[in-house]
Amino acid sequence: MPPLSLYIHTPWCVRKCPYCDFNSHERGELPEQAYLAALLLDLEQDLALTGERPVETVFIGGGTPSLMSPDFYRQLFDGIRARLPLAADAEITLEANPGTTEAARFEGFRAAGINRLSIGVQSFNDGHLQALGRIHDAQAAITAAGQARAAGFDNLNLDIMHALPGQTRQQALADLEQAIALKPTHLSWYELTIEPNTVFYRSPPTQPDSDSMADTELAGFAMLEGAGFQRYEISAFAQPGKACRHNLNYWQFGDYLGIGAGAHSKISTLDEQGKLAVTRYQKTRKPEDYLAAPDRARRQPQSIETSDLRFEVLLNGLRLTDGISLQTLERTTGENPAKWLPLLNRLREQGLLIIDDKRLCCTPNGLQHLNSVLETAAETL
Repeated sequence: MPPLSLYIHTPWCVRKCPYCDFNSHERGELPEQAYLAALLLDLEQDLALTGERPVETVFIGGGTPSLMSPDFYRQLFDGIRARLPLAADAEITLEANPGTTEAARFEGFRAAGINRLSIGVQSFNDGHLQALGRIHDAQAAITAAGQARAAGFDNLNLDIMHALPGQTRQQALADLEQAIALKPTHLSWYELTIEPNTVFYRSPPTQPDSDSMADTELAGFAMLEGAGFQRYEISAFAQPGKACRHNLNYWQFGDYLGIGAGAHSKISTLDEQGKLAVTRYQKTRKPEDYLAAPDRARRQPQSIETSDLRFEVLLNGLRLTDGISLQTLERTTGENPAKWLPLLNRLREQGLLIIDDKRLCCTPNGLQHLNSVLETAAETL
């Protein structure tokens, strides 16, 4: 069976950012105790699906999870450990936003068992932060990183965006330089994309052109490599041994159980013939509806047909610079990849894919044009 992760969604934030298409909702006072009880009841409904597999990683996303108190997380993890096995070395990540934390809060998160922090900085330029609708300024971001370190978080990610409205190449690289100077162990550096159902989608800002974005990326990649960061996924860079285990489980098509408003799950089971069956589902999206009936939160279960598994594995695995192993392809799809890999030869001939006797991965050019690679794969398979 694939490794198992747990995702916990906290759906509230101080202010909705104009680029955000996540399930997040502005709210003042938070219903912590009601949400805590709902999460644990939600979890109990799904325990029969996971078997005895231990949870290897936990990721708390949002919204803004750092709005919840340290005591909320202490009680939550006490409840989780009482209901399912949590690996002794589990990676437990919390997303935090500058402006919603202080030193004592970070210390409380660490005491609650959280051992990895992901801080949503986005930029160190106050003008760009205002354009993105962020509630913090550059100094607050720098302070938050220092406070996280002082609280004992030696596994720290910073989220940084480029291709921001009106951003020059020099400004984008200055953001990256400042992020590196704060000595995180992991950096997520990615292009601002305009998603449907967002303010930016209705009123698109002016972004750098595609050639400028590409030049900025190449310069940024060189800067990150020079600072000891290894690119292991399209937009993820880590110091040695500090890749995000939770996200790796996603990309390697592992299983994940999602609890909380709008959380998604992907769970594998064995059918009567011992063949792997994969089901996806999500939880009630609106926080008020979720709180009203957490024991009936599971929605839209969808079995993935074997014919679709090939593409789903590629959709995830080809995001990784190392790609996906043929062993994982066979385990997941239940068929020998040699039967269908020749269908992708056109992509190999175009210099976009590498196919050998152990794995399938994109070339650097293939990663640069991953959407086109996946579109061709979808048509072919």
